[in-house]
Amino acid sequence: MQLANNTLLFSQRGWRRSVYALVSLAVFVSCFQFPHASAQEAAATGDTVVSEPTVKQVSYLQKAASSLGWFFGLVFLGLSLSLVALFVMNLITARKENVIPSTLVEGFEKELDAKQYQQAYDLAKSDESFLGHVLSAGLSKVSVGYTQAIEAMQEVGEVENMRMEHRLSYLALIGSLSPMIGLLGTVSGMISSFKIIANTTAGAPNPQDLAEGISTALYTTLVGLALAIPALAAYNLLRNKMARLVLEVGIVSEGLMSRFQKQPTQP
Repeated sequence: MQLANNTLLFSQRGWRRSVYALVSLAVFVSCFQFPHASAQEAAATGDTVVSEPTVKQVSYLQKAASSLGWFFGLVFLGLSLSLVALFVMNLITARKENVIPSTLVEGFEKELDAKQYQQAYDLAKSDESFLGHVLSAGLSKVSVGYTQAIEAMQEVGEVENMRMEHRLSYLALIGSLSPMIGLLGTVSGMISSFKIIANTTAGAPNPQDLAEGISTALYTTLVGLALAIPALAAYNLLRNKMARLVLEVGIVSEGLMSRFQKQPTQP
């Protein structure tokens, strides 16, 4: 009997909880549905219907392309492609194996140990690396004297270093030009917006027309900075790496040629 009473009490409480939950859900839904009354109901009650603004869904890339325009779009596209190509080119050039090939060092030292000086010169001459040019220049002048050979190596090293820095400097050029072009777009967009305000004779200018000029100003600045930051970062990192490699080339080449220091005549 007691169990039956407990079961009845539990069912009554559960029924009441279910009713409360349904009522709460109905109130919640009605609160959210009330602002979306139909036009007929609003007309019947005399209320004013306020239509919600429709927002056109445009992707970020499409918005950026339309804001930049064809001129700034082509300029930034050319700069971005050039940046990627120059970065890959300088990154490959700055590899240690391309500047100081281990096979060249081992083969050159092996030929010198065997006193095969002509073969050592041919090996260095046929190698297109930084170290190959330096060693071939030094070995070609060793018959005149060790000092002259070192001077020839230093001259070729300076030429090769300038060639590497010249190619690397284009990254810094892109890093300097990109924000300036972005600033040009900023000024152009702001002029366009203020021109619309100045040409509006009656009433307020169209906000959408003003937003187009402001969007051009902001997107050109954004893209210019987005190109300048990685370009300058890559330039400084690669320049430091190339400076270390140039120093290592000098140390390795002088170490290989040091055996001719007391041999002023041609072997």
